[in-house]
Amino acid sequence: MSLNRLNAPDLSSTPSTSEVIVIHLREAIISGRLEEGEPVRQDDIAQMFNVSKIPVREALKRLEAEGLVQFRRHKGAVVTKISEPELAQMFEVRVLLEVQAVRLALPHMTEETFERAEQICKEFMAESDVGRWAQLNWEFHSCLYESAKRPFLVKLIRSIHDKVERYLRLQLSLSDGKDRADREHRAIIEACRKGDADKAADLVEEHLSGVFQTLHEHLPNIPSVD
Repeated sequence: MSLNRLNAPDLSSTPSTSEVIVIHLREAIISGRLEEGEPVRQDDIAQMFNVSKIPVREALKRLEAEGLVQFRRHKGAVVTKISEPELAQMFEVRVLLEVQAVRLALPHMTEETFERAEQICKEFMAESDVGRWAQLNWEFHSCLYESAKRPFLVKLIRSIHDKVERYLRLQLSLSDGKDRADREHRAIIEACRKGDADKAADLVEEHLSGVFQTLHEHLPNIPSVD
């Protein structure tokens, strides 16, 4: 029998069971449906997805590497808590990395880069789904930084973004969070378009520092260091 008669699908692009579980658990954590400190029991997840505990364990290990869950003795996996000092350090590192990223990227940005960034801004303002806001927020930043041709740097920035995304969703949903983000994003684009690296770097730093300051003011329930 000729194999080409089978019309078989390409399974190389099909997500594995553990990847599907990761996607659903990550979204539940980031959206707040799974709260900080809440246990993520392997038996319950396996039953929910009707699978063995093996892919569940693999999924939880990936989420642990992303900083979204942690394994505790006698408790298993729980949703990671981020204290205010830890959140401050994450934003501090974000500032260091993203200021460097925009400086490295700016000489290589093109009109296509700016048009794409502006299109993301338009999609961002037209979108009503808070979860989509956070995704578009990342797309905006990565659109600029990818011009630096430093994939490892962008990956580091993305890893921090993923850890704090649950807080970014809250910040963007505050009264003027979305409008403020749009104004600041467009100012960054304008500085980049003018080729002003110092201005662009300053605006990125002010933008990120402002996000943390808003979180500091509006989220008093972020846990303190034990």
